[in-house]
Amino acid sequence: MTDFGKFFLPGPTEVKPEILATMTRPMISHRGAEIETMMARIDERLQNVFRTSHPVFTVTSSATGLMEGGVRNTVKSKLLCLVNGAFSKRFHKAAVNSGIACDKLEVEVGHAHTPEMLADALRRDHYDAVTVVHSETSTGVLNPIRELTAAAHAHGDVVMIIDTVSSMAAAPIECGAWDLDYVLTGSQKALALPPGLAFCTANDRVMERAKASRMRGLYFDLVEIHSSWTRHQSPNTPAVSLLYALDAQLEVLMREGMEARWSRHAAMAQRTWAWVDQQRSAGLDIRVLAPEGYRSPAVTCISAPAGRTGPQIVSAMKARGFVITPGYGDLKDTMIRIGHMGEHTVAELDVLLDALGEVLAS
Repeated sequence: MTDFGKFFLPGPTEVKPEILATMTRPMISHRGAEIETMMARIDERLQNVFRTSHPVFTVTSSATGLMEGGVRNTVKSKLLCLVNGAFSKRFHKAAVNSGIACDKLEVEVGHAHTPEMLADALRRDHYDAVTVVHSETSTGVLNPIRELTAAAHAHGDVVMIIDTVSSMAAAPIECGAWDLDYVLTGSQKALALPPGLAFCTANDRVMERAKASRMRGLYFDLVEIHSSWTRHQSPNTPAVSLLYALDAQLEVLMREGMEARWSRHAAMAQRTWAWVDQQRSAGLDIRVLAPEGYRSPAVTCISAPAGRTGPQIVSAMKARGFVITPGYGDLKDTMIRIGHMGEHTVAELDVLLDALGEVLAS
C-alpha cells in the first residue's frame, strides 16, 4: 500500500480516503425512496460532467460492458472500428464476438486517426456506425473525436460510438455541443473512483436504433436502462456501496468545476512532457510516444532508455514507494506509462518525476 500521491497507474487511479470511507455505510434498499433521491442527484451531476442534456446512465459494470452494449444497441448492418492501440481493438473484438459485420481502420501504434482517413473509409464502404477510443490508454494518444464525429455525420446516417474511459473528466468533452452520439466511460480513471461502475450517454439517434435492434441483449439494453433512468432506478441490483462513493466524488467534481479540472489535468500532462524534453536535452534518450497535438492529458507513454526495460524501471520506482506501470502488451519492455489523472496535483507529480529522474540516471 502506498501513501496518497504516489500511486500513478493509468487506472485504476488513486481514490481519496474520505471517498473510500463512504463505502462503509450500511446498505439501503435499491428500490426505495432513499436511493432514488441519491440517484436523482447523481444523474444531474453526471450530465454536468458529460456536458449534455441527454440522460447519462450508470451501470454496475466495467466500461468494457458499455463498449459491447454500444455496438449491440447501435449497429444496423456494418461497423467500422478505428484501431490505434490495445483498447480500440477491444471494440472490434466485441463486435466480432457479437456476430456484427465489421472492419478495422488501423493506424500505427502511437498515431491518431484523422477526419480525412475516416471520410475516405466511409466513401469506400457502407458503414452505419464507427467506434473510436478518445484517449488510448495503452499509448497515450488522443484521437480528435469532435472532428471525427463531424466527418462521420457528413456521410449521413452514421453514428459514433466513443470510448472516453481515460479522458472523461480529464480532457474537454462536450457531448451536447459536439453532437456526440454514444459516449461511455468508467469510474476508475479521471473520475477517481474505485472500479466497478460504467457510464454512458446516448442521443436520440442512438436510442431510436436501440429500439429497433434485435441484438441489444438483456444487461446492456439501452431501452430498458433508459426506462429505469426516468425513475432514478436501475434495471438490476446496483453496487450500492459504489454509488455512495460516486455521490460523494461528484460533489468534489462540482466544487472544482469541470473547466478547472480540465486545466489541472492539462498542467500535469504538460509538466510530464516538458520533463521528458528536459531529460532528453540532458542526454537521456527517452521520448513521449504520442506526437504533439495528439497527446492525452490523462496518461503519458514514455520510451525506456537503452539498456533498461519497462518492468525494470517500474520495479525501481516501486522500491522508492511509487507505482507506475510498464507499456501495455507489445510495448511492455520498451515503454513505461504514467497516469496523471484523478485527484493528483502538479506538486505530487513533481515528486514522482524527481524520483523517476534519479532511477533513470542510476
